[in-house]
Amino acid sequence: MNQAKIQHAFEEFLKTRALKLTPQRRRIFARVFATHEHFSAETLYGWMRAEEGSRVSRATVYRTLSLLVEGNFMETLDPGTGELLYEHVLGHRHHDHLVCTACGRIEEFTDERIEAFQREVALRKGFTLQYHNLRLFGSCASCTRKRARRPLGKANA
Repeated sequence: MNQAKIQHAFEEFLKTRALKLTPQRRRIFARVFATHEHFSAETLYGWMRAEEGSRVSRATVYRTLSLLVEGNFMETLDPGTGELLYEHVLGHRHHDHLVCTACGRIEEFTDERIEAFQREVALRKGFTLQYHNLRLFGSCASCTRKRARRPLGKANA
């Protein structure tokens, strides 16, 4: 699905809420769908402030992100740091996440065996699956190596 179609779908979604695609929402939408990384609302707000264009308030960033999530244009990811991260999902294949609790690194992965097993469990339980997300939390390879090299008796630094 291309960005113009997604924007049209977002505009139609906004109409169901008696809202319009304002220049500020249009800028936020364009920036969100221009990135392929996970980002926080504060990061997006920083991008908006650094770029030329109509002024976008912090509140508008948060409200627009909320609308994008509500309309299933984006998903949130809670890496356990106290700050939600966002990613757009339209036009992307389903994927799951590995989240490093030490450094916050996020790796995306897909595994058809996991997907098949989840469908099988839902079927076995008589559950009609609509969507799902899988997030695995632990230490990335780099943080695991750093921890292994740390001298004994040293506190987590």
